[in-house]
Amino acid sequence: MSYGVTVICRLEVSTGFALAGWPTHEVATDIEAGQRLLELAAHADTGVVLMQDDLYEAMSPEVLRMLAKRPLPMVVPFPGPVWDESLRGPEGYIVEMLRQAIGYRVRLR
Repeated sequence: MSYGVTVICRLEVSTGFALAGWPTHEVATDIEAGQRLLELAAHADTGVVLMQDDLYEAMSPEVLRMLAKRPLPMVVPFPGPVWDESLRGPEGYIVEMLRQAIGYRVRLR
C-alpha cells in the first residue's frame, strides 16, 4: 500500500508547499488545524502529515494521545516563518545569512 504526505499550515506558508507539488490544507486557527488533522488521520492512505509548529504545539493533549497510539499518520512539526522587523533591508539579510552560516548573530558596523 502507498501512503501519502500532506501539509497542514497557515495561508502564508501553504503557497510554497503547493508550488512544490505538496497537497496542502490551509487553516486559520488552531482548532481548525486539530479538526483537519483528525480528518486526515481517519483516511487509511495518510502516512505523514507535516504540520506548522505553532499549530502542532496548540494541539490538545487528547488529540496528541490519540495519535500517539496509532502507527499512522506520523505527524511531523516544521518551523514556520519568523517575521522579524530587524531583518528588513540588505543589512538584515546579510546578518541573517551569516547567522545561519556560522551559528550566531553578528553585528555589522
